[in-house]
Parts: sequence; C-alpha cells; structure tokens
Amino acid sequence: MVAITLPDQSVRQFDKPVSVAEVAASIGAGLAKAALGGKVDGKLVDTSFVIERDAALAIVTDKDADGLDMIRHSTAHLLAYAVKELFPDAQVTIGPVIENGFYYDFSYKRPFTPDDLAAIEKKMGELAKRDIPVSRKVLPRDEAVAYFKGLGEDYKAEIIASIPANEDVSLYSEGDFTDLCRGPHVPSTGKLKVFKLMKVAGAYWRGDSKNEMLQRIYGTAWAKKEEQEAYLHMLEEAEKRDHRKIGKQLDLFHMQDEAPGMVFWHPKGWAIWQQVEQYMRTVYQDNGYQEIRCPQILARSLWEKSGHWENYKDNMFTTESEKHDFAIKPMNCPGHIQVFNSDLRSYRDLPLRYGEFGSCHRNEASGALHGIMRVRGFVQDDGHIFCTEEQITDECVAFNQLALKVYDDFGFKDIAIKIALRPEKRIGSDDTWDRAENALRDALKASNVEWTELPGEGAFYGPKIEYHMKDSIGRSWQCGTMQVDFSMPGRLGAEYVDDHSARQTPVMLHRAIVGSLERFIGILIENHAGSLPAWLAPVQVVAMNVTEHQAEYVNQVVAGLKAAGFRVQADLRNEKISYKIREHSLQKVPFQLVLGDKEMQAGTVTARIRDGKGGGENLPAMSLDAFISHLKAEIAAKR
Repeated sequence: MVAITLPDQSVRQFDKPVSVAEVAASIGAGLAKAALGGKVDGKLVDTSFVIERDAALAIVTDKDADGLDMIRHSTAHLLAYAVKELFPDAQVTIGPVIENGFYYDFSYKRPFTPDDLAAIEKKMGELAKRDIPVSRKVLPRDEAVAYFKGLGEDYKAEIIASIPANEDVSLYSEGDFTDLCRGPHVPSTGKLKVFKLMKVAGAYWRGDSKNEMLQRIYGTAWAKKEEQEAYLHMLEEAEKRDHRKIGKQLDLFHMQDEAPGMVFWHPKGWAIWQQVEQYMRTVYQDNGYQEIRCPQILARSLWEKSGHWENYKDNMFTTESEKHDFAIKPMNCPGHIQVFNSDLRSYRDLPLRYGEFGSCHRNEASGALHGIMRVRGFVQDDGHIFCTEEQITDECVAFNQLALKVYDDFGFKDIAIKIALRPEKRIGSDDTWDRAENALRDALKASNVEWTELPGEGAFYGPKIEYHMKDSIGRSWQCGTMQVDFSMPGRLGAEYVDDHSARQTPVMLHRAIVGSLERFIGILIENHAGSLPAWLAPVQVVAMNVTEHQAEYVNQVVAGLKAAGFRVQADLRNEKISYKIREHSLQKVPFQLVLGDKEMQAGTVTARIRDGKGGGENLPAMSLDAFISHLKAEIAAKR
C-alpha cells in the first residue's frame, strides 16, 4: 500500500505505486486536467512521476508559482523545438526561466530577423495546438554525449560532458525534439497557450567573451491571456517612462563613452539630486547619525584585511603609487571602521551611528550598465552602526520604521521585505551566520512585519534585510538594506571597552535606505514619468507674461518666490502664451503662473497646476502670499 497525504491532511491509499497524474485523477477530472506537475515531499516533479512509498503530495497547477515556472521552462523548450523545425542547422544550447519569461540561446549561421521571430512564434503556436505529449528518459552521461553528438548538437554534448562520468542525465522529448533538462515539464505542449517572443540579443557561449557569440531569443509566457496583456502593457508604460529618454527630454543628465558608467549631471538634474541628498541628510541628523567623510582610495592591505580583496577584487578599480597597490573604494564600510578605531570606545558610546554620502566605484561589466540605474561611479546614503549583540534588535526595528517612512515620503507605499541569507562564498563561521540571520528574523518579528527569505543571496560578510519598493506600474525595485556583520569589525581590529573593562568586538550594522542616489533618482523619474512632485521638481514654478507689459510684474513675483526659497524661473520670451504653457507642460513643471494685465492690476497670480497628462487646471486667482502658503503646504505634505 502507498499512502498519499494531500495538503488538506487527508490521506488516499493506493494498493500499488501511483503516478502524480493518477492521484490527481482520483481526486477529480477537473484537477487531472489542470495538473501540470506535483510536489512530492517538497520536490517538484512531472505528472508522470511514480510515487513508490508513503509521501506528501501537492498537485501543481497554473495557479501556483511553481506551475508558472514550469510553463515558462516548457515554453523555452517549445521555442527550441520550433527553431529546429524551421532552421534544422541551428544548434541549441541552454534555455532557462528568467523573471517574467525565458530565453534560449542558439548558434546559427546568420542573424535571426524580425520575420524569423514571427515565423518561430507561429510555429510554436502550431506545435502547442497539436498537444504533443512530453516524456522523460534517463541515460548514462557518456551515452547522452554520444546521442547529442550524433544529432550534431556539439554545444549540448559539451554541457553533458562537463557532468561527472558516474551520473545519469535526464532528457525530455516532445515530437521529434529532445533536449537535456532536469525538468520537470508540463505533460504536453497543449498546456502552453499564452506566450510571446520579445526580442533577439547576443550572448557569449557560457558567458565568456572568448567564446562564440550566440543568438539569445527572449520570450514571455503566462497562465492566462489577461496576465500577459497586463505585462505587455506594463512594458509599454516602462518604455514611455525610461529615465534615459526623460533625462534627455528634461535636460537632467547625460552619459558619454569617455566616462562609461559615470553620470554628467546637468543643473536641473543636480537640483533633484540635492533635494534627495538634503532630505536624507535631515534623516541622518534626526535619527542620531554623525555624518563623516572618508578617503576614496585605500591601500590594498586594508582591503585584504576586510575580506574585500579575496571576495570582490574583480569588481574593484585599482591603482599603484610608489610601488604600493591601492583600490578605489567599492563600498564605505572599511573606512567607517577606521573612524571608529581612531579613538578608544566605551560600551557607553554604543550604539555609535555613522553616515556618509560615500562616493563608490565598481568595475561593472559594460554590458550590464544601464543609464543611471546601473553605473560604475555612484554615491550611497551609507551608514554603519557599531553596537553590542544585545542592541541589534532595537537598532533594526528603528531602522525598519525609518526606512518605511522615507519610502512613504517619496511616494512608495507598497514595500516587500526579504531576508537574504548566507551565500556559498562568505567569511565567518556558521555559528556567527546563525546568530546574524536569527537577529534579523527577531528584529522583523519585533517590527510585526511579514517577510520572505532568499537563500544564498546575502553579502559575503553577513545576511541582510532587503526592502523592495513597488512603483506606479507594478515593478519592484530593491533599494534599502540592513546587514548584520559579526566578521569585518574583528578583521579590522575594532574594539570597545565593556562594563567590566574588557576589550570586546562590536557588531557592525551596514545600512542604506535609498542606496545608490543615482539609481534611486532613476527610479523616481520612472515612477513619476518625469512629473516629479513639487518638493523634488528641479523647477517648481515658472512665471510667464502674456505681453511685454507684464515683464516687470513677472520679475517681482519671481523675486518674491525666490526669497521664499522656491526654485522658480521667469519666461519673458516674446512668444504666444499658449506656446509657453505647452513648452513648460512638456518640461513637467508643477506650477505655471500666467500673469496678464488682470493679475498685474490686481496684484494676484493665476496658477496652472500640472495634471500629469501634459495639461493642467487653474487655481483661483490669489495673492502672491496666498500662493506661497499653498506651495509651502504642498511641499510639506510631499504630495
């Protein structure tokens, strides 16, 4: 007998080994039809998987995250099948699932064209409609190598040859197409109903620039048509909001080849930067941080002691002077420890909080650079808290409250919290990692928030809480972090004197809220589609005359607004007022003051409020003092 325990804790008995598909059928015809796979004792398997002993089973359908991954993985194989049908000489390589979709890399004698992509997608649809069964078989490694060499699939044979000789490999077949894969896969191609090919890009074989350039076809796949339509709509919106386009339209910044991954900030872009930095500086000051400034270049010996040289040197810019090696800092933490070490510290000094708008440089691959979102030179709102182990929870709870308030002020209400756990490459003992990870869990429990965990994604020196903000079109951005570090302070000799006059090593909490200011400003630009709220807008008000008779009055109004501390410009050009209004609407200025004879004679202003759609509506005419009060309230509320 085989006993199968279902998620509702009910148990079904079978008198012989039973497949996942058979269990689903025993529950009901609807579930049997919907089943894509199963989870047997937590392991994801095909519906054809035979359960030979007592086990817990959950049937996986397209309503489950695992089911969606199976759909996308299987659609990648469907893509490869279609390519081989249309282009028999193409060689297949790898085709993994990625966020919102999949890709597959091919070697082919010529570039794929947009017409080719359309033909491939059409062929995929035809193969899906045929509802071809997907089957799995297992071969010894060497037999699998020979099989793919016989097909002329040299890349696939190379992948299999890298597997240990004593291991078997699994192959999946559908129709005339067979591919190497661990699986699992959907039971037939008919389960793949909603997909779209997106683009072709280049990709080096095995990510090595010394190898052949392959062609990577990207696609997206979903359980339901409306989900895919929503995703494609989001991509359209994202294209309209691209911070690189808006940055050029609004004259905020530019990049150029002579400084790859570095930003040239223009006056209006730098005005946004200053608002973000000064706001965060106030956050420092109001929450017990002392602002410091550390050198950008430090000796290699210090980076070796900190562990960065061993774990991070490929991402560091280095230099040499007088036969000594130096590195431009990729992060600020070792410098902050030097400030801590500059004096004898007591337990009474703790927690000691340092903050720095630290300029960092990382040697990112050129292909990874993306506007101001992914750069080589950036500034962080970086902070480090030196504390005792007993103080970790209170500090993390306080930081959590502070981070959520900051995100709210910037207009982000939907925040997901995650804990990134120990990576394979790390420093420190398992015991210290256990304590650090549990300290973060305890802090989030005390904060009464929910979180998810990300195994293997922590920094090499400690686990971290991550804050993921959802923007106005549903995209998620990871910005803030709180990291517990038991290792680096000891490696760099940080000590304090405890209440028994003994020397102790402090715990170091690495924290940032907005992270890279460059990236955060890019996120703000895209979140607001360039229409930044008045408190962040580079130009908050533009005052314009209808005719030359109001020029002096415009200058008086502008002077009054500047005296009140606003960012304001005068537009006295000899142009039609409709032209001026349209131009400043395209520049997304929050308030436009249209000043004609009526306003001049009455000593009032008529303010046009940006509506975010390129138009606007007028406030009632009011005195300049009343408008200043209105604007101050708008800015204070951070609407």
